[in-house]
Amino acid sequence: MTATYTVTGMTCGHCVKAVTEEVSGIYGVTGVDVDLASGKLTITSDAPVDFDRVVEAVGEAGDYTVE
Repeated sequence: MTATYTVTGMTCGHCVKAVTEEVSGIYGVTGVDVDLASGKLTITSDAPVDFDRVVEAVGEAGDYTVE
């Protein structure tokens, strides 16, 4: 399964790395792609990932929001 979100507040490569690491830690996630320029977050997983869990993981990475 693939889900795409927009993350706002990222400004550099460190932000991308932090979001990637946190979201990768969600159970069932098999792939994470973050594009700094567009803010696009694409998650590949075995099963649907709860949106609240994505928001929580992105929040753990830093002061970012998910749409």
